[in-house]
Amino acid sequence: MSTDIRNLEPKALWKHFHSLTQIPRPSGKKEAIGNFLLDFGKSLGLESLRDETGNVLIRKPATPGMEQRKAVILQAHMDMVPQKNSHIEHDFEKDPIQAYVDGEWVTARDTTLGADNGIGVAAAMAILESKEIAHPDLEMFITVDEETGMDGAFGLQAGFLKGDILMNLDSEDEGELYIGCAGGLDANIEFRYTEEEKIPEGDIVLKVSLKGLKGGHSGIDIILQRANANKLLFRFLKQAVIAYEARLAKVEGGNLRNAIPREASAILSIPKEIYEEFVEFTEEMEDLFIEEYSSVEDKLSLSVEPCSWEGGLIPEEIQDDLINSVIACPDGVYRMIPDVPGVVETSNNLAVVQSGEKNIVIRCLLRSSVDSRKEELASAIESLFTMAGARVGFTGGYPGWEPKLDSPILRCMKEVYQRKFGIEPKVMIIHAGLECGILGTHYPHMDMISFGPTIRHPHSPDEKVNIATVAKFWDYLLESLKEIPLKD
Repeated sequence: MSTDIRNLEPKALWKHFHSLTQIPRPSGKKEAIGNFLLDFGKSLGLESLRDETGNVLIRKPATPGMEQRKAVILQAHMDMVPQKNSHIEHDFEKDPIQAYVDGEWVTARDTTLGADNGIGVAAAMAILESKEIAHPDLEMFITVDEETGMDGAFGLQAGFLKGDILMNLDSEDEGELYIGCAGGLDANIEFRYTEEEKIPEGDIVLKVSLKGLKGGHSGIDIILQRANANKLLFRFLKQAVIAYEARLAKVEGGNLRNAIPREASAILSIPKEIYEEFVEFTEEMEDLFIEEYSSVEDKLSLSVEPCSWEGGLIPEEIQDDLINSVIACPDGVYRMIPDVPGVVETSNNLAVVQSGEKNIVIRCLLRSSVDSRKEELASAIESLFTMAGARVGFTGGYPGWEPKLDSPILRCMKEVYQRKFGIEPKVMIIHAGLECGILGTHYPHMDMISFGPTIRHPHSPDEKVNIATVAKFWDYLLESLKEIPLKD
């Protein structure tokens, strides 16, 4: 099989996905991709708009015979999560994604692929461009900065959209229809200090690096119980402080609130005469971590090496409070949904720990499908870090999407799937945050559903999309557009 994704079927979809890989579109950089989408719509002679937030909307009239069916919004987001392996050079603001075919999957070379949510955008573009696909009145609505706070959904103004049914093309398991999702909340934690101590005379400065974890999407993959690089590093640091008189100078772990941290590092000092013993301790901790996570991690590494450091140390009291609170902070699955087997209700991702010259910043992303449980977890995190002397604030809260089992589009798409593929689709609630919950606050009477092809390891350099399910997703989408319910 050729490694060129443009040779895959359906070619109409893969052509547009390839185009998207050539346009840098990390969250926060919306101008180039927004212009690209706007120009695309105008080149087709379609009404093409961009709102104040940067969201792009393109309208296409119904094909002959479809005018009496409800209008449909094909909704996706234009940004992608910028994650790469540390050994490669890649500038997500300038360099294209190197996508290629790898057996049954499309993936990228050492970076995130952007199938989340580029496949959804490409599908909508292919439908707008086609002169043969039957559909009712259509709106392609592509939001900005979904991955960093759902800014596009929050910035949407009432009345901008005209459709009756919203198809969110941002789910990642073919054969599943999503009718509800978790809400989220960002925790912003800061330790401040006014002075730094100097490296003790006779100490050696070392860099400890934890690498090779799988990471992943902090909503979808949280149930997999993968290792969190921040949590493991701080377990190591506590033992280093207790047993080896280690002093912390700098710490850096994770970089995105919605990605499980894959790498973390620290600069510390220890008495020079115990260096060899400390190396042995590091190797023992590496072996322990590998054993503990052998079923979910296969490339975990923990290493230590001498390094240079021109700065000082984090004050000992702050160091100890930081280490103890990070170790105590809830991370991963907090609670499952009791009456929905296998679905996470509430979780926390201890996403970022970053020290600066005068402060240490910690960022967490809390998720829950139950608002009161989200508030309970937020209160626990606030109490913990406040007792440790940190400042704690919460931002970016967004609502969950409440399921509606009597949804007309759900009933329609269940029937289409059963007829087309001979089995019933699974009706699901997802622990990730979909924009439907926010969009529903602007348009409370809109009928919404979410579906997509099978994507694995989103938000990590292992991201890949299954080729066969993209074709199946495409066929299902086209068939569903033909069967959209009639207007009331």
